Amino acid sequence: GDGGGGGGGEAAAGLAGRGPEMDPVSRLLGILAQTVPPNLVKAGADSNILGVISFSVFFSVTLQRQGAAAQQVTDFVHALEKVFMEMVRVVLLASPLGIGSLVMAKVMGACNLGDSLKALSLFMVTVLLALAVQGLVVLPLVYLSLTRRNPLRVLRAFSPAFVSGFGTDSSTAALPVTLECARALGVPDPVSRFVLPLGATINMNGTALYEALTVIFIAQVHGVDLGLGGTLVVVLTSALAAVGAAAIPSAGLVTMLLVLQAAGLERFSGDVAIIFTVDWFLDRCRTVVNIAGDAFGVCVVEHWTRALDLNPGTGGPRDDDL
Repeated sequence: GDGGGGGGGEAAAGLAGRGPEMDPVSRLLGILAQTVPPNLVKAGADSNILGVISFSVFFSVTLQRQGAAAQQVTDFVHALEKVFMEMVRVVLLASPLGIGSLVMAKVMGACNLGDSLKALSLFMVTVLLALAVQGLVVLPLVYLSLTRRNPLRVLRAFSPAFVSGFGTDSSTAALPVTLECARALGVPDPVSRFVLPLGATINMNGTALYEALTVIFIAQVHGVDLGLGGTLVVVLTSALAAVGAAAIPSAGLVTMLLVLQAAGLERFSGDVAIIFTVDWFLDRCRTVVNIAGDAFGVCVVEHWTRALDLNPGTGGPRDDDL
């Protein structure tokens, strides 16, 4: 941890001075405590994303159970959503200037611009290699082990969805194409219409991988040694934060703040501005991996339901074609 120079030594010393926060068990307990915020407004102001997500899920489930009695509240929430979306649209008009200023401040403050560009290039290569291994090796092997079928058929059948996901930069925007690919492969509509929308919402394996790698990269840039315990915290929190990430472009950069907080690196959150300069491309690549996870997932569920004789006939390709 001393190889990072003066800045890295300061960072490591700051973390060491926190005592219990370096304990992985204490960090995990702290993450769990964030899911029950004592004050929702304060949780939002303090960027306690996990607390906001847990309250939102609990509130929406409870609201749904009230039926027609909660219709006025539901209408109010929908109206409020439209208002905030319009406010966000107006704020985004100024985002190029703000993001450009943040990036320029980081670039001009770099001790060695050449080294910074080299580190960013190596980061991109690492992320792309990791996503390739996840999408072309790990997911196919999991599918093969669970179904004993050729995973290349799935990759070929869902290739239009991968292209659509790369172009739209959103697994939700590519969902209609993904559903069509599943139907062409012979997956029954009840299965695909349940699994794929759910997967587009919570199955963000590419995003989780990206967030973990990015936080580790930021820690290495500042010479902070996470250690085995800290790395495990990053991995677990990345998986948790990815579930709460919206299926929209660059949503992973928002939930990444949760991972930085869990790793004790929240003071380096400004470095996300530099990552944003290359995120437009990396985000498209991890969207493809997210869709690949949904594709293999729906085929595994189809295989299991067919084995249990739970699938209705669809007239599509037979089981052997999957």
